[in-house]
Amino acid sequence: MGRAGGGRRQADVWHSLFRIGVGAYWLYFASQKWPEPLGFGPTHGIQWMHPLMQQAAAVNPISLLRDALTQLVLPNWQVFALLQAAGETAVGVLLILGIATRPAALVGTLLAINLSLTVAFTDTDVGIRWLYYLPVLASFEVFVNGSGAWAVDRARFVPGWLRS
Repeated sequence: MGRAGGGRRQADVWHSLFRIGVGAYWLYFASQKWPEPLGFGPTHGIQWMHPLMQQAAAVNPISLLRDALTQLVLPNWQVFALLQAAGETAVGVLLILGIATRPAALVGTLLAINLSLTVAFTDTDVGIRWLYYLPVLASFEVFVNGSGAWAVDRARFVPGWLRS
């Protein structure tokens, strides 16, 4: 019995570390869309996303998505870029802190599916596309397993609607 309980605690710690890592992933890529001086990495702001969205619309092999990108997203690209940045930021912060973990991970899964079905096709190297596909699996794993042992949503003062 003691061994099984200890194994479960250890698994909860690993779930926490994985959740924090996935949150850091989302926050890092969100930060590339933040304006200076907030952002990290080689890019700042959302301007660099417009040519990427144009390319995604031009090469997307799924006709329904290609039409949506061309007719809806490109004319309103700034709104969609800001929504993506805000979503990635919220998911990253919530996952790192362990607040509303499952809803945040579900949103992260949907954001990753969005990137996998649009931006991933801009790269002809299928090996590189895995950088878009793996976050789908990682975010979904956090959705399934929850926050783990180290999470703010485990504290008594956190309202029930923020717990996972």
